[in-house]
Amino acid sequence: MTQELMDLKTSIIEGRYADALLIVDELEGMSKQAILRNIKAFLKILLIHLIKNQVEQRLTGSWACSIRNAVLEIKGLNLKGNKTSYYINNDEWEGFIESVLMAAIADASEEVLNGKLNRVQLTARIEQSQIILTAHRLLSLTYNYSEQELPVIMDDYLSQLPGGEDWSNRRN
Repeated sequence: MTQELMDLKTSIIEGRYADALLIVDELEGMSKQAILRNIKAFLKILLIHLIKNQVEQRLTGSWACSIRNAVLEIKGLNLKGNKTSYYINNDEWEGFIESVLMAAIADASEEVLNGKLNRVQLTARIEQSQIILTAHRLLSLTYNYSEQELPVIMDDYLSQLPGGEDWSNRRN
């Protein structure tokens, strides 16, 4: 990116505005790709914990924090600078979720049931459509609630997951 900024400066100084605009377009594309990579990283964390929750039928405080944090980070990253539009619209999540799901399953296999299941075994054991639906429901909340409201709303939603009532009541 440093080279692009130097090229942009040179283009402007030399009055080559068409070249400068092309560089600006390139920089915008690079920025969007970086944001989407970060969103996918948090999406993967979200999916890993939803997988663990589904298989183990429990919700730990750590998992709830990871789910909540992932959704909050995605909300912040997904909102464009104009604060009125998004990089990923609410109806576009399914493709993103599906693109990250296999990597999330592979990573979750190291953690679920203390690593007793390999990726293939875990894939056979989970209900992928339910995980996708749950993830989409959580992500949908980011379009309807502010960053201040979202943690409270998410706690209500998390309490409805398997083991969520115990987590909500802080029972082991």
